[in-house]
Amino acid sequence: MTDKAFQDYYPDSLSHCYGCGRLNDLGHQIKSFWDGDESVCHFQPKPYHIAIPGYVYGGLLASLIDCHGTGTAAAAGYRAENRAMDTEPPLRYLTASLHVDYLLPTPLGPILEVRAKVKTVKGRKVVIEEWIVANGQITVRGEVIAVQVPEELVKDLLEKGGGA
Repeated sequence: MTDKAFQDYYPDSLSHCYGCGRLNDLGHQIKSFWDGDESVCHFQPKPYHIAIPGYVYGGLLASLIDCHGTGTAAAAGYRAENRAMDTEPPLRYLTASLHVDYLLPTPLGPILEVRAKVKTVKGRKVVIEEWIVANGQITVRGEVIAVQVPEELVKDLLEKGGGA
């Protein structure tokens, strides 16, 4: 794995997302990395991420699938263009579709491992399959269809300094 997370390459004006924005002090600030052909991030749920006593809130799990998926899509976009993630113009992806299946209750306490695999990269669209592992068991499966933000919108956000 590399030292720098996918999200660390996002320009400041595109780093405010609640799930993955490194500049959002109240957000999750997830960090995703390549691990061979898969991507991985680890997240430690807080006690307030509770659904029922002892278990993680499903909305948090969906947000981990969502943001790890769009980060992986960005990294896959750079790979598909044979570019380093610090090259211009920046590639940014947003969720077009999010599908989440809750297989088992996810225990509150252990560090969660979110893994993803790129299914397809076709033009501006990337499909990512994902799963969350807790205590060695897959508790959640998901799929994200991510679309590349148009270059004009990225330029506009960079100029305005707005969030994405």
